Amino acid sequence: MSVTKNLKESPYISPELAKKARTAMDSSQWPTTRVEQWKYTRVSKIQKLEFQDGSDQKVSPENFVLDPTVPVIYFLNGHYLSDASSIGELKGQMNIKVLSENDTKLDASSLNLDNEVFNAINTIYLTDGVEIFVPKKAQAEAIQIIHILSGDTSISNFKTIIHVDDLAECNVIMGFFSDETANNCFANVSTEIKLGVNSKLTIDKIQYENENCFHINTEVIDQEKDSTFTINTVTLNGGLVRNNINVNVNGQNATTNLYGAYILKGKQHVDNHTVIDHKVAHCLSNELYKGVMDESSTAVFNGKVFVRPDAQKINAFQSNGNVLLSDNASVNSKPELEIYADDVKCSHGSTTGQLDDDALFYLEARGISKPRAMALLVSAFVGEVFENIENEHIHGFIESKLNERFDWNF
Repeated sequence: MSVTKNLKESPYISPELAKKARTAMDSSQWPTTRVEQWKYTRVSKIQKLEFQDGSDQKVSPENFVLDPTVPVIYFLNGHYLSDASSIGELKGQMNIKVLSENDTKLDASSLNLDNEVFNAINTIYLTDGVEIFVPKKAQAEAIQIIHILSGDTSISNFKTIIHVDDLAECNVIMGFFSDETANNCFANVSTEIKLGVNSKLTIDKIQYENENCFHINTEVIDQEKDSTFTINTVTLNGGLVRNNINVNVNGQNATTNLYGAYILKGKQHVDNHTVIDHKVAHCLSNELYKGVMDESSTAVFNGKVFVRPDAQKINAFQSNGNVLLSDNASVNSKPELEIYADDVKCSHGSTTGQLDDDALFYLEARGISKPRAMALLVSAFVGEVFENIENEHIHGFIESKLNERFDWNF
């Protein structure tokens, strides 16, 4: 396989896990559009490239930050940048281990490896990763994980592991960037999350990589009773981006919030695939994704909610809205509900349209420039997603990048 031709197997996983992942990779076929889950996303170009380790690249990591007030862990092409990181500031609030700085090996994974070639590659060729443990009852401050791609055909098989213990809370900011040298780089990343009883975790994930980079991100979340999980996924740049979010709701009275926004132009392609599996009763899930697409960009939304036979009294809401700014832009939207219980409140919906011409004319007629008018309308449309992000520094970053890319002045 060209993707892994130049790569060495990871020293950070156990021989047993490596064998399991290797067997899975050997028996897995490369995804094609004939596979339902990849019907609208072509990844054949990734298969043809020969990727490099990328550990010899150099960047100025301080140029890539979302919140300058929050301690940060930096990774370059999946490799830990110890000199630039500031883990020590969180000592006592949470336990943080970088895989490359510890002798322990990962001997288990919650990733599904069967017929999941990208998960298998991420496991076998794991570049590096970080484990975050928030102890019982801890009210931890935010932590920021910044990942940077750099160089030609660099690959990062990077992993984040987060365990929030009972009655604990934590906020994690994730930023994915690339520098000006990044060309045909590939971030193949995974996140494994476990939430204890009555715990709370919020993730703000911002994706802003070059238009000639590839990004596949897989998250697996296990929730126990009374826990709350919220993730805000904002994709502002990147050539091909695929986000897989899989949530297992294992305990009663759990709340799951999946929010996402993707704002695209050029020939960008973003695919959001989500699964929320309600296995027990008395739980709530909210899912809202909104996209704005210009020029020849394309998007996919496929959200699936399972309600198992014993999962009565479930409230599950799912919505996907899209605005096309160009006749050449397109979206494929498929919200799904699979319900096996009879006492539930579940809904799903999808809408696709254009900006209201009358509203745009109204604003321009009152002296507002067209870019400013479009920015106001776009802001109103995606604002329902952005308002779930509490961090004002992240709001400022989003607005600055939209102004930079689209000339939208907020």
